[in-house]
Amino acid sequence: MANNRPVQTRVVWDGNMAASVAMKQAQIDVVAAYPITPSTPIVQNYAQFLADGEIKGGEFVMVESEHSAMSACVGAAAGGGRVATATSSQGYALMIEVLYQASGMRLPIVMNVVNRALASPLNIHGDHSDMYLGRDAGWINLCAFNPQEAYDLNLMAFKVAEDLNVRLPVAINQDGFLTSHTMEVVDSFEDEDAYKFIGDYIAKNPMLDANNPVTYGAQTEGEWHFEHKMRQNYAIVNSIDVIKKVFKDFEEFSGRKYSVIETHKVEDADEIIVAIGSVVGTVEMTIDKLRAEGKKVGLVAIRSWRPFPKEEVANAIKNAKTIAVLDRSAPMGTTGALYNEIAAVMVENGIKANLLDYIYGLGGRDTTLEHITSIFKDANDCTIAGKRVKPVVQTINLRGKTLTFY
Repeated sequence: MANNRPVQTRVVWDGNMAASVAMKQAQIDVVAAYPITPSTPIVQNYAQFLADGEIKGGEFVMVESEHSAMSACVGAAAGGGRVATATSSQGYALMIEVLYQASGMRLPIVMNVVNRALASPLNIHGDHSDMYLGRDAGWINLCAFNPQEAYDLNLMAFKVAEDLNVRLPVAINQDGFLTSHTMEVVDSFEDEDAYKFIGDYIAKNPMLDANNPVTYGAQTEGEWHFEHKMRQNYAIVNSIDVIKKVFKDFEEFSGRKYSVIETHKVEDADEIIVAIGSVVGTVEMTIDKLRAEGKKVGLVAIRSWRPFPKEEVANAIKNAKTIAVLDRSAPMGTTGALYNEIAAVMVENGIKANLLDYIYGLGGRDTTLEHITSIFKDANDCTIAGKRVKPVVQTINLRGKTLTFY
């Protein structure tokens, strides 16, 4: 054990396999799931691990729909078990009703969401429509940008969700196909070391404890509903401190550092892109190229979508002259969801930079270094002019004439 850290093995996994192995190592009591592309391999791999005897004592429950999958997870978690699942897109949408039940009951379920476009039209490839759909469902949302992060964040998600100061469900988001099916090098732990990091599950108010009866899913109406929801919101907001602590613990355990936002060369940047997901690597490569040409550009990548890290974002963008936000979801009548978060941070902190919103990559549409370079050029035009000279919302790599809004 070098530096008192466990030995790690270098393997080649896609994001789905990375998530599957982390779930295996967590020694989950119940995984309830229904297959849906592109998340199917996560639960398929987990079921194979179980069938091969690599998981001791766990149960895999194959149900008839994603609504049933989350319902089974709720029952198992309320009963006192460590519980997890995975889904995407339409399956996630079908779960929505039960997602609110899980968070309202303060059940520490872990769910992998392999982000995919929502129909119609039907599309199996990745964008952030499903992640944005569930942003207010009361779940903590963490975002992986590559398979290594999908593995690491799964290990950390159990510690965050199960912390007695949190007790909330956690979703780990990764981009469909671009991360879930892309093979990359991953440094992994032995099963016993990974489990040691996660720790034993501590049940709180389990329904199966007959000596201490409890009620789940009670009706409150106007007398107490307000108070319950505000306590839940308070727990989500303050979970950011637990997330930071778990990130720090993981750095000491593994040597890999995580933050609620990840930044790249923002300290002196005039133009900054804010983004989530697999596009982050493309933006970083573009920044390195433009920096070599003397351009002062940078990146802020959102790791914690909920709770949203307002303070950290404000500190990262406060000196920028122009900020370009990348939204991988159709805004449907307004500006993009991530754009709205950044705009709120700017208003609350008196940040006067130009702000642009770019809709990109819907349904798996490619986004290249050339596209990111064009965004930075637009941003630089605004910086030079000292004001916004482009429409607020623009599209990147749209077939035909580029559409602009607002």
